[in-house]
Amino acid sequence: MKSPVVKRSIVVAGHKTSVSLEEAFWNGMKEISGLRNMTLSELVGEIDGARQQGNLSSAIRLFVLDYFKSRAMAAIQADKVSA
Repeated sequence: MKSPVVKRSIVVAGHKTSVSLEEAFWNGMKEISGLRNMTLSELVGEIDGARQQGNLSSAIRLFVLDYFKSRAMAAIQADKVSA
């Protein structure tokens, strides 16, 4: 059985590193970086620079989760205002 975790190499702040994430998180990061007009490496660098603790993969998962959770909450609030 194929592992749902995908390991990819990425350059962060000029240094090559490997990050292991589920495909859904890679897709979420691609969507976020596209919406923000930045490369995947730039986004990962931003996440890496802001993390307080834990490993990079965990920080990315939390960032993606928070991003989409915030968008969902904003949509709910907009629905309440327009109702």
